[in-house]
Amino acid sequence: MIYRRPKTINPNPLLHHANANTHAEKPRPREFRKTIPFVTQLKTVEDPEEAFSLFHRYKQQGFRHYYPSYAALLYKLARSRKFEAVETILAHMKETEMQCRESVFIALFQHYGPSKAVELFNRMPQFNCTRTVQSLNALLNVLVDNDRFDEANHVFGRSYEMGFRPNTVTFNIMVKGWLAKGEWTKACEVFDEMLHKRVQPSVVTYNSLIGFLCRKGDFDKAVALLEDMGQKGKRANGVTYALLMEGLCSAQKYEEAKKLMFDMAYRGCKPQAVNFGVLMNDLGKRGKVEDAKALLHEMKKRGIKPDVVTYNILVNYLCKESKAVEAYKVLLEMQIGGCEPNAATYRMVVDGLCQTGDFEVGLSVLNAMLTSKHSPRSETFNCLVVGLLKYGNVDGACFVMEAMEKRKIELDLQSWETVITSACSEDKGVSDLLAVLPSSCI
Repeated sequence: MIYRRPKTINPNPLLHHANANTHAEKPRPREFRKTIPFVTQLKTVEDPEEAFSLFHRYKQQGFRHYYPSYAALLYKLARSRKFEAVETILAHMKETEMQCRESVFIALFQHYGPSKAVELFNRMPQFNCTRTVQSLNALLNVLVDNDRFDEANHVFGRSYEMGFRPNTVTFNIMVKGWLAKGEWTKACEVFDEMLHKRVQPSVVTYNSLIGFLCRKGDFDKAVALLEDMGQKGKRANGVTYALLMEGLCSAQKYEEAKKLMFDMAYRGCKPQAVNFGVLMNDLGKRGKVEDAKALLHEMKKRGIKPDVVTYNILVNYLCKESKAVEAYKVLLEMQIGGCEPNAATYRMVVDGLCQTGDFEVGLSVLNAMLTSKHSPRSETFNCLVVGLLKYGNVDGACFVMEAMEKRKIELDLQSWETVITSACSEDKGVSDLLAVLPSSCI
């Protein structure tokens, strides 16, 4: 549900309007939309079956569900891939002739997969829903991202016939699709059609083309496109320069890439985190992790706040260099700096600590990771259990095994052998391990 902020109202408008009619009513602030109890409670429910049951309980209690309730439930079920339940809800909405918004179908496309997305796109008018170019774009994007480009190209070819007027996003998706197939000429034909239809290319359009050329090593043609952007009044952004810098780094021209980054400001574009990330990544690949760390500090000195991607680059190469403890310090540094680690950050650090035998620190990072609602790989869980037991931390091993049980992740054979061997020792506390995951023995 979207809440709209009420306009700020002067508490005493007469102070500014001395001659105003004293009987005039003060303007009333726009009221907030009312909260819907079901939707509010649904947000706290993680289990899709429970979400479905909650929907019916409210209905049995006399609560009348309107579109926001149905939409919220559909999002929840689709994210959990409970597509039969999704179809049940959609069928009920169709029977009641409820008018559906396009946004809910766009969200479903992203979870359904290509075939079901096409089917649902064709069924949208049955739900009192008018399809616009936004749903067309969402469908094309799903098809292209799932390597179904021929179908996407067929739908695109029929777009005008179906009453759609392709926009910049539509053409960008098709350019992306042709380039993914390595078809430069076809991508250029789409670009030309775009101009012919008087649809303005965006920076994203140029970035797709420039990125392809840089990956192919055709740097001169990429620079020519950069100049063409300027002539057409399109200002290159940080991503544009990052793509050019990646091309230079791939050609082992790090110094030229670094010079291009510092020349960006003269071209009207301030260097960003993504640009520093390109240089750090190249340094990391070449084993120059200390130089990458120095570049991160240089970035901060210039007032550019590192993002999670930038930090992850450094964490990744520190772990590869068996410097997991330093990676852990970077994790703490980013948290102190207000940058929230993502699942990849935690996974790299925990895996790195396991590889270097720092299981106690790994356990603390795992705890933070689970608290943040991220989860490591099965291999990481198993590695931690074995490592903690070998170092005598039975309580820590039990904690990890309980976390595995909650996530229905089983111990592998080698880990079970370690648990059983430990359980056969004289330490009575270790024997309690066998009671932690009884269902995992099956």
